Amino acid sequence: MTKYIGYIRVSTKHQNNSGLGQLAQKAMIKNFLKKDDLLIAEYEEVESGKKDDRPELLKALEHCKKENAILLIGKLDRLSRNVGFIYLLKDSKVKFVCCDMPEATDVTIGIMAVLAQDERERTSQRTKAALAELKAKGVQLGSPCNLNSEARQSGTKALIQKARNNPNNKLATALIVPLRESGLSYQKIADKLNESGFKTSTGKEFSNAQVLLLYDRYINIKLESDHK
Repeated sequence: MTKYIGYIRVSTKHQNNSGLGQLAQKAMIKNFLKKDDLLIAEYEEVESGKKDDRPELLKALEHCKKENAILLIGKLDRLSRNVGFIYLLKDSKVKFVCCDMPEATDVTIGIMAVLAQDERERTSQRTKAALAELKAKGVQLGSPCNLNSEARQSGTKALIQKARNNPNNKLATALIVPLRESGLSYQKIADKLNESGFKTSTGKEFSNAQVLLLYDRYINIKLESDHK
């Protein structure tokens, strides 16, 4: 018999009140459990994805240690962009399983931590730089009339960046890196991603070129981080 403690999270009070986020994740946890598995408890977190404090997660991790149980996470992609969650889970040394990504490991979580931290820093830097540039040009911020051609181009770039930081791509990268470093070709990795049901940011299957792009992006991020 395997003992589990469930952990689900919705990012806003609206999602919490609607019950849709919890119900979906509860269903995933229930469907994951086998006949002889035991779900000891469930912990629910309702917080903003920007906050790093996770009181319910801390309780769940302590409960796992006490009962020698496995933390069963309803949906990893809902949590993968939060640096605080990722490091807390990684450093706890508690065994975990993700319903939507059972193959996730400590290595996966470590990769996600690098990507999430980089995304947060880059987003902050881009926002500050863009605001400073607009102010220097005498643009009054917050006015709809400011949406000139230049602003629209910036908006297009933001959409492209959003696609690059899509949770689907981040989850795929966490699997691509260890597979590539074990010697698999880009095409074989793409095949494995597609067989496992992974999708690109546009909802399509992965090609070897897309795998190469995601792997190169991770390597560049790691090199930049190492030189800081």
